[in-house]
Amino acid sequence: MLPLPDPRDFPPRIATGAFILNAGLSKLKADEATAQGLHGMACTAYPFLKKIEPDRFTRLLAWSEIAVGSSLLVPFVPTRLAGLALTGFSGGLLGLYLRVPGMREPGSLRPSQDGVPLAKDSWMFGIGLGLLGAGPLRGSAASHRCRRHRGCAH
Repeated sequence: MLPLPDPRDFPPRIATGAFILNAGLSKLKADEATAQGLHGMACTAYPFLKKIEPDRFTRLLAWSEIAVGSSLLVPFVPTRLAGLALTGFSGGLLGLYLRVPGMREPGSLRPSQDGVPLAKDSWMFGIGLGLLGAGPLRGSAASHRCRRHRGCAH
């Protein structure tokens, strides 16, 4: 049986998971103009995506967001696994922020007015990294105490 996440992990998992799940569900209803806009921006950052049709790309993106958001919201998904999914996904989104022209102030990492919506992906990346490091480390005092007093095997 998999252990439930530490209660301290629930707030970032719920807030981030709900945000990403909502974004994915919204993209399932995207019209053609929205799909073309999303695809065009993604292709600017990642040219290999030009091989995928805009509608298909948007559906794949939507289902990816639904999967990542759900992994964060479902408590039986281990926190580190959910953190890995979030870190990978948000890392890809940060690539958009860094590679798409006009998202940053010239010569700076500071977001332009157009880049503010993508700059939030840095928060998701940080949350993902935090979740990757969740739980007691092997050899720590907490894990020894747990084994000694409760018979847990970490």
